[in-house]
This record gives sequence, C-alpha cells and structure tokens, in this order.
Amino acid sequence: MTSHPSHSFSEADYVQLLDQIKTRIRETRVRAALAANAEVILMYWDIGSDILGRQKNEGWGSHVVERLSRDIRHEFPDTKGFSPRNLQYMRALAEAYPDRAIVQQLVAQLPWGHILHLLHKVKEPKAREWYIRQAVEHGWSRDVLALHTTQGDYDRKGKAVTNFSRTLPAPQSDLARDVLKDPYILDFLGLTDHTREREIENALLQHLREFLIELGNGFAFVGNQYRLEIGDEDYYIDLLFYHLKLRCYFVIDLKTRPFAAEDAGKMNFYLNAVDDLLRHPDDQPSVGLVLCREREGSNRMLLEYALRGLKKPIGVSEYQLTRALPENLKPSLPTVEEIEREIAGSIADDGKSDAGRLVREIRERYGAGKEGE
Repeated sequence: MTSHPSHSFSEADYVQLLDQIKTRIRETRVRAALAANAEVILMYWDIGSDILGRQKNEGWGSHVVERLSRDIRHEFPDTKGFSPRNLQYMRALAEAYPDRAIVQQLVAQLPWGHILHLLHKVKEPKAREWYIRQAVEHGWSRDVLALHTTQGDYDRKGKAVTNFSRTLPAPQSDLARDVLKDPYILDFLGLTDHTREREIENALLQHLREFLIELGNGFAFVGNQYRLEIGDEDYYIDLLFYHLKLRCYFVIDLKTRPFAAEDAGKMNFYLNAVDDLLRHPDDQPSVGLVLCREREGSNRMLLEYALRGLKKPIGVSEYQLTRALPENLKPSLPTVEEIEREIAGSIADDGKSDAGRLVREIRERYGAGKEGE
C-alpha cells in the first residue's frame, strides 16, 4: 500500500480557496436569480398574451380580468402579483412586445418594476429598447432608470455638433459621438441664467455625483482648474475627465455665453497639450467638449466653420440651468404676478418676511415677465 505524504496547507492558500468558493456561490446565486426573474417575466407575457388574444378575438371585457384575478389568488393565496391591475400590465406587455423571443432575449433581463416604468413612461419602441439595454449593461436601479427617462437621455444622446467623423477613426468616432448629449440638463445646481462660469464650476463640483450621472456612464473625474505647465506659463482646464470605455481624456470648457469661433481654437490648444503631456501611449486621442449657455447663437454655420479643418475631436453642446417647461403645461401655471398677489394676500411683504424673500427669489430665478406669459 502506497502512502501519500501529507502536506500542510498555508493560511494564504486556504484564504484564496475560500474566496474562490464564495465568488462562485455569489455568481451562481446571481445567475439563478436572473434565470428565475426571466421565467417570471415570460410567464407574465404568456398570461398577458392569452388575455389579449381572448379580448381581441372573442370580445371579452375587463370584468373577465377581475374574475381571473380573484380565482388565481384563491388558488394560489401565497403568490403575489395577480391583482387586476397587474394582469392589465401583463396584457400591456404582450401588446407592446408581440414577439415572445424579443421578451426572452431582452425585456426579461429586467425586473418587473423596471419594465412597468418603461411601459408607462417610454412609448417609442426604439427608445424603450435603448433604455433596456442601458439598464442591463450598467445595472441601473429603478430610481436611476427613472432619472434617465425623465431627463430624456435617449432624445439627447449623440446630438452635439462635432467633428468626430473627420478626426477619429471608426468605430471610435461613433462611440464618442454617442457619449455626448445636447443639451445637458444642470437644473440640479439650482442656479440662474446669470451665474458666472466659476460659480457654475464650483456648483458642479459640489454636485459631482449628479453631474457624473448627467454626463453618462464611464466618466471618471480627474480634476478642475487642472494646471498645464507649457513653457514658462500655466494654463488651466475647467474640468478634466477620463472615459473608461473610450480610454481617453475628456476636456470640458464651460462658457456662460453663446459659442464663439475662438472657443474651438482654444479647445484645440488644450487637446494638443493634454495629448502631449498626459496621454498614455495606449490611450485614444483626447476629446474636447465646449459647454455653452447657448450652443449655436444665431448662426449654425459658425459651428461648422469653427470645427472644420481642426485635427482634434471637439464637440459643442448647450447646457440648461433650468429645465424647459413643456408647452402644454404653461397655460396651467400661474404667472409671477399671480404668485406675488397670492402671497401678498396672506402675508404682508415687509422686505424681511419669508414671503418677501420668496418673491424676490422667484423674480430673480424666473424674471417678472408679463401677465399671461
């Protein structure tokens, strides 16, 4: 009988083995949870498709849904998710996605709450698919998904004016273009249109998390007023980021005025310096973004002429410090004068009261305007 020598294991080897096992258990649990979620979503689609088919082909009314809900919950008292409203949602899912294969391949990767939000808030199929892919890729929670849909990321992506097609190779040019938005919504800063550039910059730093969400996935903050020593002089970049997916630096120049032709030359200068002083040999060419209070001013051709012929990739986008109000809501809202009268009717505006301060803040932020505007 051959005896095998016993070997004592080191503590480090044991810890490494334990970590590997724990990682495998966690990954298996995640896969199992995702698979279970997908099965539930497909079951919901099947139920919704059955209801939809019967209602279309046999004219069944909504009372059938209520009866189904009662009978299902009676049969499965410990199972949630079969209220009349949820059965209607299942029907809506089947109506929005007639092809079960699409549900299995794409939609079922999201939890039910995410799907309901998209069915309610995003009506355009291509936009809904884009949000689904983004949520799956980046692991968005329902709240984060709601933030992106509320701000209309799909409608703003890739809308900045750029010269990327002439200055970046494919597919880098397409990827970089899709990273940029227009406009950028900075209403979380709580600033007015008369704020100075440095005040906007400082506010962005104080709300860096919200700004990174607005910029989009993949941006890492490097610094503000980032110093570049060129010859005997120092130059300062407003905001410097690095994009982890594109593998390149992003230089952002803030302007509180409309875009001017010289802004392109200044950004070109910054990008040359960053590529020479900071860029690693494995990095892609640095990208510049000029963020202006008004992107185009009165002449769109100004942008085309300013960017044409430059060798560095530069984009120009607008930012909004207050979110534009939908036109259909404007007639329903009071004017500043009406707000003033309402406040004055209950609290005398002596210049020191909370009401007085509120009126002044309203005037400062929104302007007095004319009655009915």
